[in-house]
Amino acid sequence: MILQSWPALRTRAAALLAVASRYAEEHWKWLTILLWIAIAAGCLISRWAQVHWLMLADTDDNIRFLQVKDWLAGQGWYDLRQYRLDPPAGFNIHWSRLVDLPLAGLMLFFRAFVDQGMADRLACAIAPMLPMLPLMLGLGFITRRLAGGNSWVLGTLLPFAAQMGIGMFMPMRIDHHGWQLAFTVLMLAGVVDRNWFRGGVMAGVSSALSIAIGMEMIVYLAAGGALIALRWVFKEGAGRRMLPYALSLGGATSVLFVLFASNANRQMVCDAISPIWVAIFAAASAGMVLLALLPLKSWPARLGAGVLVGAAVAAFAWVNWPQCLTGAYQISPELERLWLANIREAKPITVQARSLYVPLMAIPLAGLIGLLWALWEARRDSERLWAWATVGLMMLFSTALLFWQLRAGPAAQLLAIPPAAWAGYRLLCAIGRGKPLVRGVAIVGAALLAVIAFATPLYPQINGLWMQLAGELPQPQRPGAKARKDAINRANSRCRTLPSLEVLNQLPPATIFTMVDLGPRLIVATHHSAVAGPYHRNGATILDMHHAFDGPPEAFRPIAARHHANYLLICPGFPEGTIYQARSPQGFYAGMIRGEVPAWLHPVTLKTGLTLPYSLYRIDYSAPAGEKAAQQR
Repeated sequence: MILQSWPALRTRAAALLAVASRYAEEHWKWLTILLWIAIAAGCLISRWAQVHWLMLADTDDNIRFLQVKDWLAGQGWYDLRQYRLDPPAGFNIHWSRLVDLPLAGLMLFFRAFVDQGMADRLACAIAPMLPMLPLMLGLGFITRRLAGGNSWVLGTLLPFAAQMGIGMFMPMRIDHHGWQLAFTVLMLAGVVDRNWFRGGVMAGVSSALSIAIGMEMIVYLAAGGALIALRWVFKEGAGRRMLPYALSLGGATSVLFVLFASNANRQMVCDAISPIWVAIFAAASAGMVLLALLPLKSWPARLGAGVLVGAAVAAFAWVNWPQCLTGAYQISPELERLWLANIREAKPITVQARSLYVPLMAIPLAGLIGLLWALWEARRDSERLWAWATVGLMMLFSTALLFWQLRAGPAAQLLAIPPAAWAGYRLLCAIGRGKPLVRGVAIVGAALLAVIAFATPLYPQINGLWMQLAGELPQPQRPGAKARKDAINRANSRCRTLPSLEVLNQLPPATIFTMVDLGPRLIVATHHSAVAGPYHRNGATILDMHHAFDGPPEAFRPIAARHHANYLLICPGFPEGTIYQARSPQGFYAGMIRGEVPAWLHPVTLKTGLTLPYSLYRIDYSAPAGEKAAQQR
């Protein structure tokens, strides 16, 4: 009886599956929203320990948190100075208030139901996941545009295989990079949208919003604008996308400058939305509007006009603000050498460890495979070929930037997802509908693609297997290398924890001299101030910190006095400190680690049941400067 009804059951199941597939295809946006809610809830539950302990691991997360708290406590909308870094003048932070809005709104909302501490923690947990929704919608839209059907499912889920990319959207990652990445993906969605007017507005407004947050993604946004202009050259009528793009980009940039540019950013600065960039984008937008309205019928004429207008805009920018086209940060060579050159994310991928770059490059590799396959299939369809070329160029451009700086990693992974998702969707379709031989090949291909896509959790096993097959032996570590690495990781973690730092609140509010990278966390976890944080506009203070730790003991106290420091906090093994030790083995910091403590530093004992990972000293400015160091261990 069961065997006789099996064909009917299969037919009924196939019919139900077809109905569900059509429903999912028609309502993909709402289903993506439901998927996002479920994923966000899972992330919140799995990371509740970090939420409970307010684990803001990155320096920028800590400053963003304090920036919002200070604003809610009464600091001015356009005043973004952090007055607890290098008081009393404070540190100039080059961001805007745009990303502060959702975080502040969530804080105020939750304060109506729970105490302020828990409200702030919940806000920090949920705020970073808000841009995850436009990211998923944008990737789903692009994948659906290129592959059709229900390929959007893979487009929205594959970001969770991109560890570096999705890490920008996890709870407590309240920095602005998640929003910028989401707006970059939405910009690309606008560039490939079949609806030219909607796509132009989407690309223009998304670009302007990203610029208002910060200048980190400007090269990607410029590449998107160039692709829109290039399409106008070779496709008659494509001005219907370029015109709304130009108008929305220029108009939104100007409005966002008025609404969000801080007092400092209303000066002629290169590293944030400022009058310089408003003028440059206004000129570029005006030029694109002019080109879109010109009655040019041939592509050579459009190319010539575009080159002339582009050259005029470039000349306008170069003549007036050449410094912004050579380097937005405008830092001194000494600061570059001592500080920026030691930041891992500012180094190219070629100098990174294999355990980092192999998983990082996995998604771009899968995307490259999908791109080549898709370009071959679309070779006779000019519209699909152009859409694929647009996505492919953005993916290749973002991947190429990895050879400049590692910080391009999240964008490289996320922009490679549409072609990788397309390849995965095609393989799944072949498995479900193809002939036996095609199914077998597709299963193998899908398995290989999955191994590539999920290289991060699989890397240790794959690397071990590869070494066995290649006959490689593990490289012997230098004596004590693993112990030193473990000590560094332990210090980096323990010195930032809330329980360890809150002990310092036993002392009256004071200015504490400590490592540059520890300053932002210190002022979040305590009521104290710090001397510095890793922000390039305050390069002179950062250099003072390096000079103080690199120099001899007698040079430290005058620098600390200049910055009104009352205490010195030393965290042995902290990553930044290892740079001072290696660079200046006879310097002040290296001597402190060896136990060579000057007589004008007095150890401070704090009441706690914890074993503190740091040492705290009171700086005595009245003691004679020439006294020899007291040997302490």
